[in-house]
Amino acid sequence: MDLNELMDTINGQMFGIWFLIGAALVFWMQAGFAMVEAGFTRAKNTGNIIMKNLMDFCIGTVMFILIGFGLLLGEDVVGLIGKPGFDIFTSYKNFDWSNFLFNLVFCATTATIVSGAMAERTKFLSYCVYSAVISGFIYPIEAHWVWGGGFLADMGFHDFAGSACIHMVGGISALIGAKILGPRIGKFKKRKDGTIKVNAFPGHNLTIGALGVFILWLGWYGFNGAAATSVEELGSIFVTTTIAPAIATVVCMIFTWIKYGHPDVSMCLNASLAGLVAITASCDVTDALGSIIIGAVAGVLVVFGVWLLDYKLHIDDPVGAVAVHMMNGIWGTIAVGLFATSSAPAYARGFGDGSAFGANQICGEGLFYGGGFKLLGTQLLGILCIGGWTVITITITFLVIKAIFGLRVSEEEEIVGLDSCEHGLDSAYAGFLTSGDIGALTSNLNSEDAKVSPDEAIPVQVLEGKSGSVASDVKLSKVSIVCKQAKFEELKAALNEIGVMGITVTQVLGCGVQKGNARYYRGAEIDMVLLPKIKVEVIVSKVPVKDVVKAAKKALYTGSIGDGKIFVYDVENVIKVRTGEEGFDALQGDDDLTA
Repeated sequence: MDLNELMDTINGQMFGIWFLIGAALVFWMQAGFAMVEAGFTRAKNTGNIIMKNLMDFCIGTVMFILIGFGLLLGEDVVGLIGKPGFDIFTSYKNFDWSNFLFNLVFCATTATIVSGAMAERTKFLSYCVYSAVISGFIYPIEAHWVWGGGFLADMGFHDFAGSACIHMVGGISALIGAKILGPRIGKFKKRKDGTIKVNAFPGHNLTIGALGVFILWLGWYGFNGAAATSVEELGSIFVTTTIAPAIATVVCMIFTWIKYGHPDVSMCLNASLAGLVAITASCDVTDALGSIIIGAVAGVLVVFGVWLLDYKLHIDDPVGAVAVHMMNGIWGTIAVGLFATSSAPAYARGFGDGSAFGANQICGEGLFYGGGFKLLGTQLLGILCIGGWTVITITITFLVIKAIFGLRVSEEEEIVGLDSCEHGLDSAYAGFLTSGDIGALTSNLNSEDAKVSPDEAIPVQVLEGKSGSVASDVKLSKVSIVCKQAKFEELKAALNEIGVMGITVTQVLGCGVQKGNARYYRGAEIDMVLLPKIKVEVIVSKVPVKDVVKAAKKALYTGSIGDGKIFVYDVENVIKVRTGEEGFDALQGDDDLTA
């Protein structure tokens, strides 16, 4: 073996190892999808989201072994389908394990895209059935057309890493599934004039969602780059996979800043993913300028997509899966026909030198680089074929599942949360006090184990007051003051000056008639914003109520909305537990200094 042959062998081994590392990175993207979806939805459904993402991969593996791999990579039958086979069992030693694993993780990615759009209201059983169908049947057949030697590959259709085959297919499935399923309870409300009000449901953990986006971005380097056959090609793919999402995020930040008055955090996170989706088809044949334009369009398109679904189509997509994957999957596939820069070979997905098909796919130049309309026409035809296949098959799948199992949980189950109803979890956040935990604590306190009554545990001895007065002879009043947190110290000092020493302070959330001022989440108005407040409660008898009210008003007044409210109540009686004193005397300290 001469030096050149040795270098070729080493180079082949290195890229074989990178190919498997890329597969591992794509698998790691499952964690990113799970975190994005969980963070962008409500806490009561977190366990359900995690379980669905876990089962996407596990069910997908079973279906890919049984039928999907053969339909995708089996011997081509008239350019439409691969011939099913069981080489994984019958030809163990000679089986192409690398290609199997790599295409398996891509198959799971297609299925998991739908999870977020159908979140918080889908039956878990029905979701498992859908996941099996797309992994075993829908995805492998259309992917065969492009990457398995099918008719689109012969025509010159180019989708290097899956803008159409994976993201557009997953996004279309998400759109149809969310439409058939219907919106979450309270998402859309019909006004008296017949118009539809869109309500926002903010995600419960933006930090988890952001971490998921960064995990996905990291995994995308394997997603796009694993099939590269040279260091130069790999470097170029890494650059385009960095430029497009970065530009998309910046454009989205500026656009939402202008449109909504502030840079929208969750929308910018979606924009990063949108840029990654859009560059996926052309990452190997696009230059820096093309990547910038592709990313810029993606940054605006994702905002438009969220707005379109909410305000025009009235389809509830909690995480923006349709805007990110379907719309930018279509845009990214079209962009190949516009920005492809050369005729450099672009090998079918996951097949190294392309020898598995006997010939390499060649990508022509795009419209803006002198290639005319030929490649653009081919890309549009591919979108129609793949999109049409997906629409027909996924619609039938969802309608059959709906007829047999039912697609949506009951109204009561949706309100309580899928963690509890579908998986028997009080909460996915054990140790944190949530509504489910409060219910459990209440039931424990009311159980038979609480054998000691409050009267037995805290004996009360009623004594005659020092002044000879009784509760009914003394006017007792409760003054409840709700104010801004920043004003608490001034209020406390003012009450102290007039002789009020005993107060109860609580941190609360609330809003007035302005509903906490208008705020927007992902372009939709939040129905009611609960602002952090301080509630100060005072029971007075010696100190006149009018003095308390006057002091509070003086301390809190700024003339602006949100200064607070003062509520005055009559109190029937007060009992001091330690001494048993009642009424006026119960409010006095040993030195008679309190109110």
